Amino acid sequence: MYMFVRKYTKVRSVADAARRAKSGIGQILKGSPGFKSYYVLDGGQGVGVAVMIFEDRESANAANEKVLQFVQASMHDLHLGAPEIIAGEVLVNIESDA
Repeated sequence: MYMFVRKYTKVRSVADAARRAKSGIGQILKGSPGFKSYYVLDGGQGVGVAVMIFEDRESANAANEKVLQFVQASMHDLHLGAPEIIAGEVLVNIESDA
């Protein structure tokens, strides 16, 4: 598995960004090969974090480009700024048995 983590530190409204991400980015990701999961969290004080998980690096890179284009075109009014991006192979994955 491959993971992208994007951290935005000056978001005007993380809740609004999350709502838009759910519909817009959600549609992009659901149609992307290798997509596994997507999360958005509110870190407080204008910090928003988005996590994308894919089966492999190639799928993750292709989807990340589409997501960044969507963010620049459709979420510019939220003043997200340039994200800090961390990406890499998932080394440990622990899931609940429940």
